[in-house]
Amino acid sequence: MPGVNEEINLFADLALARRLERAEGDANAKFVEAHARLFPESSAAWIEVAGAYAMFDGVASPCTQTFGLGIFETATASTLDEIEAFFRDRGAPVSHDTCPLAGIELAALLSERGYTPIEFSSVMYRPVGNGVNDGRLSERIGVHAIEPGEGDVWAQTMTKGWSEEVPELKESLLELGQISTQRKDSVCFLAEIGGQPIACGGLTIHGGVALFAGACTIPEARRQGAQLALLDARLRYAVGVGCDIAMMCAAPGSASQRNAERHGFRIAYTRTKWQLLTEAA
Repeated sequence: MPGVNEEINLFADLALARRLERAEGDANAKFVEAHARLFPESSAAWIEVAGAYAMFDGVASPCTQTFGLGIFETATASTLDEIEAFFRDRGAPVSHDTCPLAGIELAALLSERGYTPIEFSSVMYRPVGNGVNDGRLSERIGVHAIEPGEGDVWAQTMTKGWSEEVPELKESLLELGQISTQRKDSVCFLAEIGGQPIACGGLTIHGGVALFAGACTIPEARRQGAQLALLDARLRYAVGVGCDIAMMCAAPGSASQRNAERHGFRIAYTRTKWQLLTEAA
């Protein structure tokens, strides 16, 4: 496959799913912790129930959900009672991003309790390797991990890059960017041309898994190779700190998924997000 020199020999089994789900759960939990530390009035918090991480980051935040439900321990009615109470006490919707390897029994339990599927996502992975090894990398674009004092620049770049893509979050993007730069076990990268920031991306690390997320390019600088440069830089950083797996998530069939597959990522599984219907809550 283009961009990967070594054969992928990691099977998409329960062991891999546990690593990937814990990596994303940990990344979101660290985000919630940073939010609580920077903005105590947010009441951001998270708990662990039967191996699942349930986090509250605000009523409308995409981080307000669970990861890992049913993957580490069997989810039961009492498990869901505790999780639902956590969200209900905070006036938040109850949502679970679930892996199919948790079994059909979990889907049946969620259906019985009044949940409905609202979203699918492709969870993708590849060996870290040594970068994208792609001749299309632009020599004009420089990428570096941000230094102390560059957090505001990174947050502003992220805000410009995502404001058109997620208009429902436009008012909170700058704050989200500021929180991201303060998350533990996380590294933020800037891509520049001539010293001017044009794109950014994030990397969180847990258990040898490098999770890539939040990459975006400002509108006027798109289609110049910034995302490829960011991917290459983050892969090289990940191998340098001892990671063996890179992970990304994308909407099924999206351009993001296709781009990831072009550079050696393969789909581990399709995750389903379930949400408890308001009337059932």
